[in-house]
Formats: sequence, C-alpha cells, structure tokens
Amino acid sequence: MTDSSIPDMMAEARRGQWTDQQLAAKAVELAESILKQSNAGMRGKEKRQAQQMERMMNDPAGKAFTLALADRVFRPSSPARGAELFRYLLDGYGVPRYLSAADRFAMKMGGRFSAQFPGVVMPMITSQLRKESSNVILPAEDGKLRPHLRRRRKGGIRMNINQLGEAILGESEAHHRLQQVVDRLTDKDCDYISVKISAIFSQIHLVAFEETVKLIQERLRILYRAAITNAVTLPDGSRKPKFVNLDMEEYRDLHMTAEAFKRTLMEDEFMQLEAGIVLQAYLPDSWEEQMKLCAWAKERVEQGGARIKIRLVKGANLAMEKVEASMHGWAQAPYGTKAQVDANYKRMLHYGCMPDNARYVQFGVASHNLFDLCYAMLLREREGVRDQVEFEMLEGMANHQARVIRQAADGLLLYAPVVLKEDFHSAIAYLVRRLDENTSEENFLHDLFGMTPGSRSWEVQKKRFLKACQEKDEVKYGPNRTQNRAADPIQPSHYRDAFANERDTDWSLRQNAEWINGLIAAEKEKSGEEIPLVIDGEEITTNLWGVGRDPSRHNEVSYKFAYADFDQVEHALVTADRVRSSWASKSIGERAEILHRAAQELSRIRGEAIAAMVRDAGKAPTEADVEVSEAIDFCRYYAEGLDRDGMNDGVEMSPLGTICVMSPWNFPFAIPTGGVAAALMAGNAVVFKPSELAVYTAWQIVQAFWRAGVPKNVLQFVPMPRNEISRKFLMDPRLNGVIMTGSYRTGKMLRELRPDLHVLAETSGKDAMIITATADPDQAVKDLVKSAFGHSGQKCSAASVAIVEASVYDNPAFLRQLKDAAASLKVGGSWEVNSVVTPLIREPEGNLLRALTQLEPGEEWLLKPEPSEDNPCLWSPGIRLGVKPGSWFHQTECFGPVLGIIRAENLEEAIDIQNDSEFGLTGGLQSLDEREIA
Repeated sequence: MTDSSIPDMMAEARRGQWTDQQLAAKAVELAESILKQSNAGMRGKEKRQAQQMERMMNDPAGKAFTLALADRVFRPSSPARGAELFRYLLDGYGVPRYLSAADRFAMKMGGRFSAQFPGVVMPMITSQLRKESSNVILPAEDGKLRPHLRRRRKGGIRMNINQLGEAILGESEAHHRLQQVVDRLTDKDCDYISVKISAIFSQIHLVAFEETVKLIQERLRILYRAAITNAVTLPDGSRKPKFVNLDMEEYRDLHMTAEAFKRTLMEDEFMQLEAGIVLQAYLPDSWEEQMKLCAWAKERVEQGGARIKIRLVKGANLAMEKVEASMHGWAQAPYGTKAQVDANYKRMLHYGCMPDNARYVQFGVASHNLFDLCYAMLLREREGVRDQVEFEMLEGMANHQARVIRQAADGLLLYAPVVLKEDFHSAIAYLVRRLDENTSEENFLHDLFGMTPGSRSWEVQKKRFLKACQEKDEVKYGPNRTQNRAADPIQPSHYRDAFANERDTDWSLRQNAEWINGLIAAEKEKSGEEIPLVIDGEEITTNLWGVGRDPSRHNEVSYKFAYADFDQVEHALVTADRVRSSWASKSIGERAEILHRAAQELSRIRGEAIAAMVRDAGKAPTEADVEVSEAIDFCRYYAEGLDRDGMNDGVEMSPLGTICVMSPWNFPFAIPTGGVAAALMAGNAVVFKPSELAVYTAWQIVQAFWRAGVPKNVLQFVPMPRNEISRKFLMDPRLNGVIMTGSYRTGKMLRELRPDLHVLAETSGKDAMIITATADPDQAVKDLVKSAFGHSGQKCSAASVAIVEASVYDNPAFLRQLKDAAASLKVGGSWEVNSVVTPLIREPEGNLLRALTQLEPGEEWLLKPEPSEDNPCLWSPGIRLGVKPGSWFHQTECFGPVLGIIRAENLEEAIDIQNDSEFGLTGGLQSLDEREIA
C-alpha cells in the first residue's frame, strides 16, 4: 500500500459495508503501510533511540538495572549515598549491554570516579537521566516548553499537558499543584491540560463519598473557570474555552471522578463547557461507566449543554492494583489478562464510534498500538463519525510513527507530562511506571522497536490484535469487585477448612459506604442502654453505676453498665470452676466448630460492630472495619490451633482451668475476641473482664459467642471496678491464668500480685520507624503519618518516633511534606465519617498531656497540636523536632497524636536508638536498599 492509497482505504471504509472481521483485516493492511512509512521516515536520532530500545528488550539485566537506577539511585539527597548505591547496582547487574560503547565506557568511568567525586558524578548522572527522558517528560520551564509547544502546533500536532510535581500528600501541595495547572491554562501556548483528582485534592475519603465529591467539585470549578476565562480566539474571531481532561489512575477514583465530573458540568455556569474524562479499558467496569456517561451526555446536550469527551486508554497502574487487592483479600480490579484488556478496548472503541453516541460524546483514542489506531481510523470512517473521533499518543514515544498517524488521521494530540527541574525527582515514579509498562513483553511498544511487516514480533502482535477483535463482544464486563456488605450472604467456615484471612470492606464500592453510613446514623440515635453482668447464665442489672461515654460527645452519657461486687465475683469463680471440666471434655472438633460459628456471627454483625466502636471508642469506620476482620481471623485461626501437624506429636495438653480475659479499650473488638477464642479453644472457662471504657463493644462480642453456642456459664461477662474487687478476683487461686493487653505497669502489677499466675500479656510500646536515605520519601511520609495518627496514635504499634537518617532529616522538602500531610488530616468526631484523627478515649492527662503541651530542651514544634474548643478529648496532630536519643519523649509511651523526630547519622546509629528502649513490641524500616532490609 502506498502513501496515496491510505486516503483511498479511508474512502473505501466510508463507502463499503465492511463487517467487523473485514474491518480488522483491513486494519492490518493499513498498519503494515503505516509501519513501512514510519520506518522509512525515521530520523537519525530516532533510529539510534529505537536501536537502543530494541537492544534493551533483549537485555533483561540491563533493563532491570535501568529500572533500579531510576527508582533507587536518585532517591537519596546525599550524593555520596546515591553514588554508593549506583556502584552497588553496577556490581550486581553489570553495565547494561544495550548501551552504546561510548555510554558503557562513560558509565564505567562514572562508577569508578563516583567514590572520590560523588558531588560531581551524581549530578552529571541525574542531568543525563533528565536529558535522556526529556523526550517523554518535557522540561516545564517556559523557555524550553513554550518553543516546543509552538513547534508541535506548527507541525499540526496539539498538546495535552500533564503537570507533574511533588507527591500530593497534603492540602498545601494540592493547592500548589492546582495553581500550577491554572497557570498552565493562562499560558497562551497551552490549550489542553490533563489532571487527576488526586493531584488537586489530597484528602479523598471513600466512606465519606458525598463530602469528598463536594470538595473535589470546589477544585474542579476553579479549573473550569480558568478554562473559560482564558479561552482561545479562533480564526473566525469566536472564543473557545481551553480543554480540561480528568485523568484516571487508581481504581478507587473511578466512580468518584465520574460523579464529580458529571455534577459539576451540570451546573448552569458550566453547561456550555466541553470537558473530558479518561476511562481505562483494563477495568471491566469501564464499559458500563462509558454507557452511563454517554446517556448522561445525551441528557446534558438535550438540555442545551455542550458535548463531553471520553479519552480511552488501556491503563497503566496494574502493579499497584495487584498489591492493594492482595493486601485486603479483594479481587483484582483490572482484568486478569492482557487479551481481555485488548478485547474490552475494542468493545469500547465500537461503542464510542456509534453515531448515536458520537453525537454527544467526542471520543479520544489513546494508544501506540498501530493495529488499534488503524482499526479505530477505519471504524470511525465506516460509522461516519470522523470529526467526533481523534487520536492521541505519548509525547516522545515513537515520534516517527506519530508523524505518519497525524497525516493519516488528519490530526493528532500528544499527551505530554511536564516537570520543573527542581521537581524532577518527583517525576521518577511516573518514569519508572512508564518504562516498566512500555517494556512488558505483551505491550506493543515492547515489540515496536525493530519491528517490520512479517517479522516475528509483527506476527505476534497481529495475532493478539485479531484475537481481541474476535473476542470483543464476549469478554466479561462489569466489576470484578462486587462486595456488597448489605446483601452478600455470610460465608461459613468449618473445622479443618484451610485458613484464609477475612476480607476487609472494600470502600471503593459505593454500596458499602452507603451501608456503613446508614448503620452509623442509626447508632447515633441510640442511648441509655443498660448492659448487665452475665454470671452463670443469668443477666444481672444491679449495680448499674458504670457509665459509658461517647468520646465524640464528651459530656454525654452514652450507656450504663453493671459492675460486679464481691459476691458476684465469687459466684462467677464458683461457676467457672464447676463448668470448666464439661467444656474441656468436648472434642477439639466440637470446640472448633463453635469458634467457626462465632466467626460467622462476627461476620454477620460487622456493620453493627463498626458502629459500636464509632460510638464507644471514637474509632473511624475504616479503623474499626479491619478490627472486625482481625477478630474473625482470630476465631478461625484458633479453631485450627490444636490440630495442626505436629501439635500432638508426643505432647499431652490440658486446659489451665479458669481464664480471665482483660481487654483493652484501644482495640476493643479484635484483641478481646482473640483472647476469648484462644482460651475457649484450649478448653478453659472464661471470665471476660472488659475495659470499663469500652463495655458496649465488649457486649457485642460476648453475645456473638453465645449465639454461636458457647454456654453463658462457660463464657461469663463480668465488668469489675478497678479497686479491691478486681484485686481480690485476680488473687484468687481458682483463677488459673490471665490474657491481657494493656500497659506495662498493669502487666508488672499482675506478676507481683501473683507470681504463680499464668499471665499472657501484650504490654506497651514505643514504636519507632527508621527512615533511611535510600527510602522513597513520599511513601515514607505517607506511611509515617498513617501510622502515627491513625486512631489518634492510641496504639502501642503507632509510630510514636521516627528515626530519620541525617540527609533526609536535613532536607527541608521532607519536613515540609511531613508537616503538610499531617496538618491536612481531617480532625473531628467519629460521627463525621470523613474524620481521620478522631477523639482520644478520654481527656489527656499525665504523660500524654505533657507530650502534647511541653517541649524538652532542644526540641521545637514542626506542627503544634491544638485542642478542640468543643471537645477536650479531640486534639490535632503534633510533630516534635529535635527529639534527643534517650530523652523523656523517646523513652516514654504517650499514646496519643504526637510524633517525635530523632536525627541519626546512619542506619547503624538509628538501630541503636531504636533498640535503646524498654519497649520491644514493634518497629518499622523504610528503605529501598535490600542490604538494609536483610
């Protein structure tokens, strides 16, 4: 096929009655012609780049080195540390074979001299990386970007600008990025921008769907107004607003982005504005979302509004989606195979090119797959929607093909990420992801470099293309993630079933957010319950002088509960002593089945349990949800605990007798459930003595166990006051063991009170997270803030101290990000479901009050904590700088929303500081260097 025959084929497509199968065959012919023309028109620099990329595809070690170089070497702010890591990677992978001889020599010399002159060599390597990547990530400086945009426009190519920058962890950076995008819209050389909602709003909260959408809309209005205000003047003198396209990345953002997009564009101010949104074909949800958007767009146009645009991409966030799904036990959101993605892409192409849809929705076909591009070109001609479908490619990727596509399609839009020099380090994540995606074996770009018609790579890609065309109407559609807490049946488990972790609630699914919001609203209306003692199967409501308070409504009494007196404690002990042998006589299988039924009961009341913790412990719904999952896991895990391989190999086991489970208030559901389940499974009678600060939650637990078949005289519910009554109970020789989670002081007291008592205790912690120079600073800040301030830091596993390597500590950008991320967290009552930092269980006093209000010598506030005017239990996050090793804050468990930062010269010193503590419960390490992790 000649250059002149391409228009002939387009005309034939318009005139002909091609079937879909014929269309696919013609697309192969057209792709062959375009590939030949592209290769013939390849310029010298493009040939050298293509040859190098082709060599990389056949150099696995070289590719791995390149990915590691981009992902790891440029993280450290210290040139010496980066140079050491550079040499380590060179030693491990070797100099990439795909490089030219000159570049290989330069890299060897760089490795050799980086030890003596890291301050010279590493900036040169960074500069070279930016230079090498400048064709795919454009310099954002006006002096460089504007001339490039003008050259592209002169060549008949439009540009879609995506402003990259620092990771959006807090609202200060989100506003900064928003302003950068607005500034782009005011630039006369830019008329089209793309932006993700997560780039302009940092506090996306899936449970608070409605609240979050409204806040996103506020940001979208700013962008849309800028697009209208800075309209482009057309040759005929009319003015056309600039174009704002909403990008998509994470699955969680799909429906929220679409909802904010639709709601904002339906406002009178924006009814005449054309704007766009991206859909990812690798999500099986996307076709249904496309249909919804098309139906809505039709309604909008019929009401006098403008068209919208849908930009179709295949998706480039698969690795992250896989990780998230595996962590929570969810189905993977994207399709499982590339073949399914390709088939769905064809299906969505067809839907977008239907005349009834194209009338209301302009369609952007984004791809570098020549077969797909040619297929779409012929499809739009066949359907008569040429003017409603445009084509998009990535800037700097296969420019020789982009030129031919532009001519064949009569226009082209290039997607161009741009970044300022000072923010280049922040573009590394994009660069790594793009490099990894484009060089994966099934990707068309993997085979493109060196591809010729008839070559093996051509035939492989052609076969995949034709297979996708055949399967486009059969491939599965609809979400892989379908969890519906309100409707899904509870899945039972049984004795000797293989253990599997309980799935957490998938808050990205709107029905689950609606489910929990309804239950929380119902719980909020409750009050005044009277919770009894349950001893020997009898409910006892005397001594109702225990008071439960709602931390979010500090002055209100939420419920009352009964405290046991001396006689009732005696009754409980006598009962336990009487019934324990009958319970112990049950077989392992019988007890295991009861625990499995308990797991089923806990699953059934998941929503009510979450709402109870919101009310009783001031927990955020997301924090409470994972507690319920853990509680269910405990029941199933312990149910199988006595029957694992080797458990009965020459060992004789017998129950201790009567066990007291003393539960904490900070994990009021999971931890006591685990204690109760373990004690019961071992054949013991249990006296459950819950924390007086979370009796309401404990009441939900025991009822579930009773419904599962645990006799009420085997599991007794006995809240006790913290006085001589509890002391006498614990000293009684009929009590054979205690399972407790609480303070070190309480555990020590138990040992001193009764040295013969079996005490299984988890006590206190001063969790320290080490952040080394080789860490991903964005991820480190994200993890540190989540650990330190989740549940207001009321966890022994909360990161109370960060031990930060000197080069990171001394970097103002790290401290700025940390402060911004913490300061942006929503502080509020747990009834406000978008609150992240929720109330303390009680008004701070003692060590916590000191930590929140007083600095030690040499310390300063990076972020000063502030109390709420309305609730003395509610405090904003605090971050202390300059905390000294061995100081009061370093050595003291404070249990609240305050984080201390300690500077360490190196990892060795950081480990010494971390170990210099009487608390040994948990610790963390942030590093990308496997030598530090090993």
